[in-house]
Amino acid sequence: MEYSCFTESDLRQVARKLIRTFPEARVFAFYGSMGAGKTTFIKALCRELNGIDIVQSPSFSLINEYKTAVGESIFHFDLYRINKLEEVFDIGYEDYIYSGSYCFLEWPELIENLLPPETIKVSITENRSEGSRIIGF
Repeated sequence: MEYSCFTESDLRQVARKLIRTFPEARVFAFYGSMGAGKTTFIKALCRELNGIDIVQSPSFSLINEYKTAVGESIFHFDLYRINKLEEVFDIGYEDYIYSGSYCFLEWPELIENLLPPETIKVSITENRSEGSRIIGF
């Protein structure tokens, strides 16, 4: 499925569709070029999940934890700065991924062979001529 998003409202609708399409899924891998809108879409997903924290890219910390209105955790990974697989193990990757909490991973290419088989892969591309984002899953 592919969706064109022109506004933040569109992003929220697609976030709702993604969560409803995969209600049991907890691990989501986001693919797209720099500036494609991965973090912006993750913000929409967190709002859809009733997140109460400010969502921002965890570029330097590698992982941000957000809370929902009922105290559940959402983990947001930015793996762009990972150089070696060992670094992922050093941050306790498996503890998060197998926690049962939502895990949103930006730049998952380096760790694809570590992703659980049920990981939902989401692609985000810019359509500059139309001023939109194309989100596929």
